[in-house]
Amino acid sequence: MAGRSHGIDPTRLNDYVEEIIEISQAGTQVGIVIGGGNIFRGITGVEEGFDRVKGDYMGMLATVINGLALQSAFESKNTRSRLLTAFRMEPVAEFYSKSKALEALSNGEIVIFSGGTGNPYFTTDTASSLRAVEIEAEVMIKGTRVDGVYSSDPEKDPDAEKYDSITFDEALEKNLRILDQTAFAMCKENELPVIVFNMNEKGNLKKLISGQKIGTFVKI
Repeated sequence: MAGRSHGIDPTRLNDYVEEIIEISQAGTQVGIVIGGGNIFRGITGVEEGFDRVKGDYMGMLATVINGLALQSAFESKNTRSRLLTAFRMEPVAEFYSKSKALEALSNGEIVIFSGGTGNPYFTTDTASSLRAVEIEAEVMIKGTRVDGVYSSDPEKDPDAEKYDSITFDEALEKNLRILDQTAFAMCKENELPVIVFNMNEKGNLKKLISGQKIGTFVKI
């Protein structure tokens, strides 16, 4: 969405795609869980009078639209990608399975996971942790508009303290909202580390993957 009020900003989309292609070509296997808040956010729909279940499904469908935009952008740059959905939507995309995802990753394709978990009441955070655990990812990376985890909202509190690294238990004790509680518990229980970083700063993803200390490392 970038600076727009809604929809997809082609410049921002292109920036993301170029950064992801760069690390993929360097040998990193990449799976992407994409949200849909730029089109429709389920919980906001509830506040506006939509039924919660229908609102969540609308939000999940929005992630498929974003997934198609990503896939199209990758293809325009001659990069192979596979769009998988959490519910059947052929011929729009393939229905998700772990074996399909792993096969695509082993073939050097970038895998896009859309449709959330396929169930209402679960967030994109939970979909991210679920897919990461399923494909046995080494790390889950959460791209945000801030450069890591802070003691409070840095956009509202100029004295907010940034953490270079923090444990899951410390984050729980400090009541830091890194992920929603379901996703957080899944990452902790499966010992899946999480890195939170600013995706909107060009070059950050490559620096992070190459081992530079970018963002906040959340660990066991």
